[in-house]
Amino acid sequence: MKSTIIAEIGSNWEGNMNIAEKIIKECKKAGADIVKFQMWRAKDLYSETHSEWNTIKKSELSFEKAEKIKIICDNLKIEFMCSAFYPEAVTFLKSLNVKRYKVASRTCLLKDLYSLETLETKASTKKPMIISMGMGGDEKKIKKIFLKNKVIFCYCISDYPLKFNKINWKKAISYDGFSDHTMGIDAPILFATLKKQKMSKEIIIEKHVKLENSKGPDASTSIDTKQLSDLICYIRIIEKANY
Repeated sequence: MKSTIIAEIGSNWEGNMNIAEKIIKECKKAGADIVKFQMWRAKDLYSETHSEWNTIKKSELSFEKAEKIKIICDNLKIEFMCSAFYPEAVTFLKSLNVKRYKVASRTCLLKDLYSLETLETKASTKKPMIISMGMGGDEKKIKKIFLKNKVIFCYCISDYPLKFNKINWKKAISYDGFSDHTMGIDAPILFATLKKQKMSKEIIIEKHVKLENSKGPDASTSIDTKQLSDLICYIRIIEKANY
């Protein structure tokens, strides 16, 4: 079984390129295959009267910063991936020659201003998609949009944090991806174990990651890079186990 580990940095880089570079390096050292960021425009998703507007706006990933982060990742030989929330971001990421795209749960609801156009633009790239639908949405419609793309759906529940006992494991192991929002690393380890027992050939595990003592918007529901290293160590052992 091959496991692809995505370190979801999200907003934990705090809009600071020095923090971004440090967390990418630590994720690489921990053994992650991919680091994932998010590319959205604050004004599309939030009101300027939002209590955390300044923090949200600071974490907005510009084209210029995304290009610099892509170069950092290329130099470290770790894949750069992004959840793009508007069509121009999709096109820009294509110009950076990203390998694939992540489709966020929020986009699958098709309620934001550019959600449908964003999905259709992603589909037009013909690149592979990793899709989470933790907030709901019409899975048949999403599948139809990406009919010509290689798609992996992730089991996901968009609770932050997610309580372990809310996971429906029978349903979870019907997916080849697991986008986890529980505290700690037990849930993704169990997912990998159960998928190994099912003789799965390929799985994806996505986990929010932060630097130790991070104060980023996603920090409270993220593991640190030491925990990420432990998680990946366990996953690699599970991969090699004989059943």
